[in-house]
Amino acid sequence: MQASQLHRGSHMSKRLCYQPLQEVDAYCFSQFQSFGRQLYSNAGNQRAQFNVQDIGDRYCTLESSSGSHSYAAHNSTSTVTFSPNGSPVSQQDSRSNPSDQHNSPDNTYGSSVSGSSITDDINDFRHKLLELETAMLGPDSDVIDSFDSIYQEGTDNLEMGTWGQVMDAITKGNLKKILIACAKAVSDNDALMAQWLMDELRKMVSVCGEPMQRLGAYMLEGLVARLASSGSCIYKSLRCKEPARSELLSYMHLLYEVCPYFKFGYMSANGAIAEAMKDEDRVHIIDFQISQGTQWITLIQAFAGRPGGPPHIRITGIDDPASAYARGGGLDIVGKRLSKLAKLFNVPFEFHSAAISGCDVQQNNLGIRRGESLAVNFAFMLHHMPDESVSTENHRDRLLRLVKGLSPKVVTLVEQESNTNTAAFFPRFIETLDYYNAMFESIDVTLPRQHKERINIEQHCLAREVVNILACEGAERVERHELLGKWRLRFAMAGFTPYPLSSLVNATIKTLLDNYSNRYRLEEREGGLYLGWMDRDLVASCAWK
Repeated sequence: MQASQLHRGSHMSKRLCYQPLQEVDAYCFSQFQSFGRQLYSNAGNQRAQFNVQDIGDRYCTLESSSGSHSYAAHNSTSTVTFSPNGSPVSQQDSRSNPSDQHNSPDNTYGSSVSGSSITDDINDFRHKLLELETAMLGPDSDVIDSFDSIYQEGTDNLEMGTWGQVMDAITKGNLKKILIACAKAVSDNDALMAQWLMDELRKMVSVCGEPMQRLGAYMLEGLVARLASSGSCIYKSLRCKEPARSELLSYMHLLYEVCPYFKFGYMSANGAIAEAMKDEDRVHIIDFQISQGTQWITLIQAFAGRPGGPPHIRITGIDDPASAYARGGGLDIVGKRLSKLAKLFNVPFEFHSAAISGCDVQQNNLGIRRGESLAVNFAFMLHHMPDESVSTENHRDRLLRLVKGLSPKVVTLVEQESNTNTAAFFPRFIETLDYYNAMFESIDVTLPRQHKERINIEQHCLAREVVNILACEGAERVERHELLGKWRLRFAMAGFTPYPLSSLVNATIKTLLDNYSNRYRLEEREGGLYLGWMDRDLVASCAWK
């Protein structure tokens, strides 16, 4: 790199991270000022019948209030009886409707047929699909190793398969072991054991407790929904009970502030884009999940201070219309905010909106123009796209091929470093337990446990993800994370080659982490940048061309 280019790159990198927002807060984040000031302030035996159809009314609120509800079991030869606090009392031979069964090969809830040729054919077909996926995308060896170590650690080398061993865990009050044992019972279709353990778990979990207690409350929610084959019902109920728009937006911003995960992803992606576009006069950025447009504030400021003047910037913002709820309106709100910011810093700017799901995006939605250098941003978005295991359309790979056909100068990827896509239920539970426990621990460092806003951000920003991962299957399971190694294979198959991340930006990210906790870990390996909490990778970032 020539000296002038190095100076320019260094100047841009510093502005990406340290340029003050000045007047930006007045129109972008004014609604969050009150939260900033308060950030560190302290904050019976009657039985009832339980039914799958109304499970959302009882369990989706994650509150401690109890009441009596009487329902008949859905398509069952008997009913499952719960006490008012939701604990199981008795359960007879229940046979669920086969149409309600989960798609995971280790879940055949209540099936009265065993060893049939139909089941064998289906299992054989699934096995062949798994072999095909492994051949194309590689084995999930990291997840298998992680599952083995966590399971052994959580159970002290016990299989948790006998009542005596489970009783030992209950006597010792080991919440992690009991969660794992309950998940194993659900996976093994052992409804009696699962319901008994759920009763014990309800005495141990708390949305105001330690990280494992708080996470346990939401994971128990997912287990209850899965056992009742009502995952989608509870997930939809959770979505219906969202807070007011302004409150949800505040929770999202508070999560953005108290944890460095989003800042890390945005900074690393912006660094790659700034480096790739440092000599370009006209820049077109396609953001496939623009949300509030927060990512582009620092990049516009960085381009404003570029030696020789800023380029003309055009941003195409793509966002599912459902995201308009948190914004309080359509993408025009984002466009107006960013346009006002660009005008403030004398940056030529255009905004093009595409309120459309990523599954429906076609080239004509992207507003491609000649003479513009193209950057494409996939930040926390691609894991929501169904792949070949869900749909023959495979939108996950289709989008990558579509973008490659546009000949972009740089493509950035930021994703959670977890594997919940094709894993069967039980290893998926173990992975989710390990991943979100690290995230909840990191939140615990910043916000007091009794802080009302901490409870709100965990319930409204994270609980839905956990319930969806554990309780839903097929197209309704939209939280489908993959490890960066799998993403590398997908990008390579689409024709991309790695683009190096900026070492200057990496240095400033390390400075950012110093403002949070020394337990955060930044590591660069195999062309990717990983942000972790202690020994657990949580977010990964990389760039392609």
